[in-house]
Amino acid sequence: MTNPRPTIPGFAHHRVPASDGIELNVAVGGAATGTPVVLLHGFPQTHLMWRHVAPKLAAEHTVICPDLRGYGASDKPADPDGTAYAKRTMAADVVAVAKALGHERFALVGHDRGALVAIRAGLDHPETVTHLASLDVLPTLDMWEVMRGTSAAIGFHLYLMAQPPGLPEQLIGASPDAFFGHFLDVWTRDPAAVPPDVRAAYLAASGAAVPSIVADYRASAGVDVTHDRADREAGNRLRMPVSVLQQDWGAALGFDAAALWSAWADDLRHSTVSCGHFMAEEAPDVVVEAIRDLLRR
Repeated sequence: MTNPRPTIPGFAHHRVPASDGIELNVAVGGAATGTPVVLLHGFPQTHLMWRHVAPKLAAEHTVICPDLRGYGASDKPADPDGTAYAKRTMAADVVAVAKALGHERFALVGHDRGALVAIRAGLDHPETVTHLASLDVLPTLDMWEVMRGTSAAIGFHLYLMAQPPGLPEQLIGASPDAFFGHFLDVWTRDPAAVPPDVRAAYLAASGAAVPSIVADYRASAGVDVTHDRADREAGNRLRMPVSVLQQDWGAALGFDAAALWSAWADDLRHSTVSCGHFMAEEAPDVVVEAIRDLLRR
């Protein structure tokens, strides 16, 4: 008898229409009358990364955990012109999914790739996103500007997947478990935070999604930078309350993360954490309290 696939306890799964005619796989749970909170996962994960956080928030909120387009069990459209995985497109997915579930406004929390989608949603849909939390990223434009010299080696995957279509997909597809497993190993300080069944689920989902994951990263070296730069030049900022949790990248790589974030957010709380990158799995209570504090603002 095989073990059942891991899930978020108490959450039901739905296929929900997003933008461009695609559908996302979405786990939904919590208080039907509670204010909605949308949680967006990172790389190389799925909505399952919220399995400790979502049930705690569900006591007071409707909690919505999609697989981003191109990830998990969500649709994986082709990317003929480099815009199918723009964060603007992925943010439109999130707004459409929430609306389809009956929510015109919602709080938004993102980790890693999901945080980049959340930032874009906050910039493009300020009337929709009431609160925004970002876990362990910088806005895309700043990320590229601080990656320089030998310190940029830590982000080798960013440069690999930024290459034109063909080579990155071939290299990663030749050994997907080794590639995606590398990040699960080196980005966590507590190996027990990603147990074997969850690790297997992440590797299976990522291995089946190499072209779309590469397209997501490729967009962040192209169209996403264009959109961020246009917002910076226009003075477009995040007007809702914003909370940022991240490792102390600034001390390691030589920049002031809080100052960079302050250029984007009017109402900012920036904190560093002592756990690894997968903080929702390594330190879920810290993440839950940060979200609750954000929602009280």
